[in-house]
Formats: sequence, structure tokens, C-alpha cells
Amino acid sequence: MQKNMYFDYFGEDCFAAVTEGGQLVEFHLDTDSSTEISGNIYKGRVVNVLEGMQAAFVAFGREKNGYLYAGDIPAEAAGAAVEPMQLNVKAGDEVMVQVAKSPIGSKGARLSMCLSFVGKNVIFLPRAEFCAVSRKITDEELRVRLMKQAEKLAGGDGGIVMRTNAPNVKFADLKDEVKYLRGLYAEALEAYKNASVGDLIYRDADVHVRLLRDFDLSDVDKIYIGDDKIYQRVEAAFRRTRSKSKLVRYDGEREMFEYFGLEEQVYRLMSARVPLENGAYLIFDRTEALTAIDVNTGKFTGGSGLEDTVFRTNLLAAKEIARQVRLRNLGGIVVVDFIDMVSEEHRAAVVKELEDHLREDRAKCNVTAMTELGLVQFTRKKVKSDIVSMLTKKCVHCKGSGYIISDSYMAFKVKCAIKKCFAEGYENAIVELNYGLFAYILSRRRFTDSVNGEWRGRRVYMIPHKTYHDEYFTVRGDNSSVMTLPETARLLY
Repeated sequence: MQKNMYFDYFGEDCFAAVTEGGQLVEFHLDTDSSTEISGNIYKGRVVNVLEGMQAAFVAFGREKNGYLYAGDIPAEAAGAAVEPMQLNVKAGDEVMVQVAKSPIGSKGARLSMCLSFVGKNVIFLPRAEFCAVSRKITDEELRVRLMKQAEKLAGGDGGIVMRTNAPNVKFADLKDEVKYLRGLYAEALEAYKNASVGDLIYRDADVHVRLLRDFDLSDVDKIYIGDDKIYQRVEAAFRRTRSKSKLVRYDGEREMFEYFGLEEQVYRLMSARVPLENGAYLIFDRTEALTAIDVNTGKFTGGSGLEDTVFRTNLLAAKEIARQVRLRNLGGIVVVDFIDMVSEEHRAAVVKELEDHLREDRAKCNVTAMTELGLVQFTRKKVKSDIVSMLTKKCVHCKGSGYIISDSYMAFKVKCAIKKCFAEGYENAIVELNYGLFAYILSRRRFTDSVNGEWRGRRVYMIPHKTYHDEYFTVRGDNSSVMTLPETARLLY
């Protein structure tokens, strides 16, 4: 299956995508106004300390203060006499902090004083005293060899984590990479000395650099780049590597993402409904606490019994769910409501199918067993905002709920406003409202009883507007004997 990568810029916005067989599997967006700051290092000041929660809030130049947990403070910062997981900072302390998790929604960024500098093959931890090997490397002999190399690279000064690609690189190249990362740390320390609180000390790589750094490019066929400056930078970085032959400078007349059919696939991410190839579908429902996914058979009826139909639908859903959470960059808790199955063998097979496809995700995922109600819960490491949140903004009318007030209740609100107007001593009430609501009130004769009863002797004029939002209306009183109203005004009687 062909795997391609795509990078392009629109002003300050960077678009990045990965496809497998023409199907979008990853999409990343860095915007000028984005809250995506994970990996950046700042000079901060402790604002207040919550001893009971073993945490502190730190001002670091962003709109919301960051959250520093005791476990994210290295041993040397806490002091030799302080036990691990114990907070040892106080209000007013100036600290060098790295963003471990970008601010999401109403939550501020999670910060860490355990700094890390990520390379293609290794991660340098200047304030750590341990070495490790990527969990994705499972061969025990290889892990032992890599651990020895990591300890040699660390040399008792900081920690080293060997990444998945490390076994494919010569030790001399690993040494050069560690030397480069140590240099970045030295530059950050120097910048910190003269910085003010809130200053950016170190900026993590742009999205195109991060993807090229973190991805195994050995199975990537083509890397398309639509921006000339970025192409020149990547070409220079790849000059002495085999990956240089994979670079393609796209300069077509049509927009690159539109030409390759990516824009349409990105646009579909904003839909809560995801169709499956057999006619079934998924529904994604995001909340503050978790993401719920519902599996529905839809038009798929199968042909060999209900249990088999449900089983095949759930298997297909498990595969697509793994792709969608990666594509949408959903993090935190995910709960999947699979269609009920009787067979324990089928239930276990569906969970295994989900686990197998989630292993392809670069983010860490943990899956639990299926409950008696057919629910499967799993977690996915959350580092930054999900893609839908970055591509959309809250509706100014429904405030993000997806709903507006019904015509029936809006009519009741209008009635309340009219009665208030009359209670204040006015004889005439002039109502300006949405045309659809106006038509609803007339067709359903919602105010007939009031006009012929409690409002007898008073007048209600309604002026419909096609440009008014469904929930917007005004009511004003008038005691003039002669009023000037537009031709569209309608007297209720």
C-alpha cells in the first residue's frame, strides 16, 4: 500500500497530511493563532502552590497559567533531601518549564521541569539520570544492546531514550545527534539567564519537521511539498540521505490538498457521522470528559443471521474507529458502544481487532475488555487539541451545543415580553422578529386567546425580518395615537 506525506503553507498556517492507499490517516494543522505549544520551553514564575494537590500554577506568558505537578519536577530541582513526588517550589520562584500538554478547552497547559529534547533517533533528558529504550522495540537482545549504547551516550550527564529508529543508525551518528541536542539545551540555558518571565526560551520544531523527525520514512513512497522555502530546507536536510529521492516539489495550478483529494477528506472530519463501507455508520460525540462513539448497522442487513451481521459490522467499525481517533487526534478517554453480541468469542475478537489497529497509532493507547453492555473503553495519550476543535469555532447562536430554541418556546418568550410591555403601561406593543417565527405564531394561532382575552383593547404589531436569527426578537412599547410602521407590519386580531 502506497504511503505518502504532504506539506503546504497558507500564510502562517502549516498543513500536513499522511495517506495510505490514498486514504487520509493523519492530518496536522499549525496555525498562527493555534494554542499548540507542546515542546516549547518558557521562563515562568510560580503564582500559587496547592499543597493538598501537590501542584503549582505557573505564569509563563500565556493567557492561562500552566499546571505543574510534583511528578514533573526533577530530583535536583527538588533537592536531595526531598522525597520523589513531593512539591518543592514556592510562590515567586522563577522556573524553566516545558509544555508537556498544550492548553485544551478551558484547561491550561500542563508544564514540566523535566526537560526533553527530541531527535530523530534519540531523546535527550538533561535533568534525568536514567536511560530507556522505546517500548515499540520488543526484541530483548536488541533492547539490551541499545540500553548499553544509551548509557554510553549519556556518559553520566543526563538521560537518553533510544527511539524506534535508533537500531538502524550507526553509533557515530547517534553521538552526533546527542551532541546536537546537548547544544540546544546549552542554548536554552543561556537564553534563560537573560530572559524575562513569560519569554519563549526554546521553540519546538514546526509540524513538518516534527512529522519528518518522528515518522519512519523507510516505508514512505513520496513526500510532496507545496511551499518552496520548506522544500529547500527539507532538501538540504535530506541531501545525504536516501529519503532525498522521495521529495517532490508540487507546483501545479490547483491547490495541492485539493488536487490530491485531501481537502474533501479533511472537510469530512467535521461531521459527527462516519459511514462504513457496508452501509453501517459511526456517530462521534465529544464531551468535556470523554469521546463517545456509537456503532449502528444502518442499511447493512447481512445475509447469514443477526449475530453474524452484527459481528462483521463491529469488526469493520473497530478498524475505522482506530483510523478516526488517529486522524481526528482524539485524546483522553474514548468509550465505544458496539452493537450487542451474544458470542463471547465474537466479543473478544472485536476487542482484539481494535487493539491490533490501535497499535499502528504513534500515540500510546490502552484498551480495556468489553463490558456486559457491549462498551469498550480505551485511552489515547492527549498532547494537543483535536483536529475538529482546530478546524471549527463555536456557533455564536447555539454556543457550541448544536441546538437552538424551538419555535414553541420562542413564541412563549415573545409572549412574556409582550405582557411585560403591557404591564409597564403601554397600550401598543411592536414586535420585530424572525420571519419563520412570525409565520409559526400566525399559522398556529398562538396568541389568539390572549388577543381576544387579556389583551383586548390593546394592539400588538408584528414586523417580520428574513435576516433576523431564529432566536432574536425585540419588543418595544408605544402610546402614540399615530405610529409610522413599515408595510410588512401585521396587526394581530
